[in-house]
Amino acid sequence: MPENKEMNIELSAEVAKGSYSNLAIVSHSPSEFVVDFAKMLPAMPKALVTERIIMTPENAKRLLMALSENIQKYEGEFGAIDLKLNSASGNIPPIPFAGPKGIA
Repeated sequence: MPENKEMNIELSAEVAKGSYSNLAIVSHSPSEFVVDFAKMLPAMPKALVTERIIMTPENAKRLLMALSENIQKYEGEFGAIDLKLNSASGNIPPIPFAGPKGIA
């Protein structure tokens, strides 16, 4: 079994500022996953993609596992995250902003 080695990661001031996203669109091909992070705001006619992350399938699965583990920890500390499912369809409704509807 490989031993855990500490990773040395640098975070520039510009990247440390972060980028807000309230919408993510995920697509894939046989060799990669593409995650477009977008920002949808009131009175804006369409969502603006602010970041595009391209990952191998293996790293996408590692991200899924890391997110799952962190959501479990979060909910253990702060309580369940309520997705407010649409009772008719079982789908997560779009973000409730007034204004024009987006086109996908």
